[in-house]
Amino acid sequence: MLENIKLSDRVNKIQPFYVMELLARARQLEAGGRSIVHMEIGEPDFPTPEPVVLAGRAALDQGLTRYLPATGLPELKMRIAAYYSSRYGLALDPARVIVTPGSSGALQLVMSVLIDPGDSVLISDPGYPCNRNFVELVGGVPKSIPVGPDTGYQLTSELVAEAWTQDTSAVMVATPSNPTGTVLDAAELAAIHAVVRERGGVLIVDEIYQGLTYGKEGGTALALGDDLFVINSFSKYFGMTGWRVGWMVSPEAYVPAIDRLAQNIFISTSSLAQYAAIEAFSVECSSLLETRRAAFKERRDYLLPALAGLGFNIPCVPQGAFYLYTDCSELCNDSFRFSRDLLEIAGVATTPGKDFGNNQPERHIRFAYTTEIPKLKEGVVRIADFLRKR
Repeated sequence: MLENIKLSDRVNKIQPFYVMELLARARQLEAGGRSIVHMEIGEPDFPTPEPVVLAGRAALDQGLTRYLPATGLPELKMRIAAYYSSRYGLALDPARVIVTPGSSGALQLVMSVLIDPGDSVLISDPGYPCNRNFVELVGGVPKSIPVGPDTGYQLTSELVAEAWTQDTSAVMVATPSNPTGTVLDAAELAAIHAVVRERGGVLIVDEIYQGLTYGKEGGTALALGDDLFVINSFSKYFGMTGWRVGWMVSPEAYVPAIDRLAQNIFISTSSLAQYAAIEAFSVECSSLLETRRAAFKERRDYLLPALAGLGFNIPCVPQGAFYLYTDCSELCNDSFRFSRDLLEIAGVATTPGKDFGNNQPERHIRFAYTTEIPKLKEGVVRIADFLRKR
């Protein structure tokens, strides 16, 4: 075994996913015969739609396994552009669509294209942890801005203006967001875009939960102009997590540089995944995915009042995604230990707030309603029993 190994500074700055430690323990408990209710991982429990699976099998049978263009299969890029046209009434040049190995591939590309060492990127806290890690990976400085219920856990144009400094290059927002499930108001998003543009920066919008909104149809930041980046994925709404395929819509001027980077970093996204993803936009799939969206809303509408009845405070009703970001400070003073005890004693897996930033993480726990209602009910019963016995 090698001793005194040297790790790069960039790797040492990358924080782990703490929930993965809890997930590994949950799997270990399950292997030993324990029953675990999973409300920790942001992965839909629904299988990939059958038409997509069949399209992937057909591609394999036809030998469509060779490299594809670095920016994506042309037929898929056209279908993505057509999706924006049919769903959002937006004309989009398919050349601006970059198909990537999941949204993570898109994040790596956009940060590599935009950020030099020392440049800062403004992000919300709490927020998706990989956002700050991808900034760190290219030598940038993630500048976290604390947000809370008063702004729907979202950045505002005022917060962006106040936090902007000479080294700020970009701002990243997410709508719907992880971990809170809140949706950024269209007018506020436009105001943020205006502030970023006035200061010569670039706006990056994470829309990977697009389609999973409840009560109203979500829009797209692309309606604001062609000078921003939008990141999306087939993982969440389309149910293709393990296929590892996503996309990014880039301003036209950046496409050649992104193409050059993608050639070197990825060569191309999985060919089978791209051929399969074309079918995700079919009429049959669209009907199924809307049925699943209704199921997620039903789960949210059950779990939110159930958890509130146990003493978890949920100040903002999530309008999208499949998460409840709860304030558990009336029940504990250390959410990480609380999550660990819930798993070990009650057999309920959750995600502690420390995975999402430094804004009072000890007060918060995220619940994912990515499992069916009977299991959610069982989880609530177990949590109630756990709380009674403490």
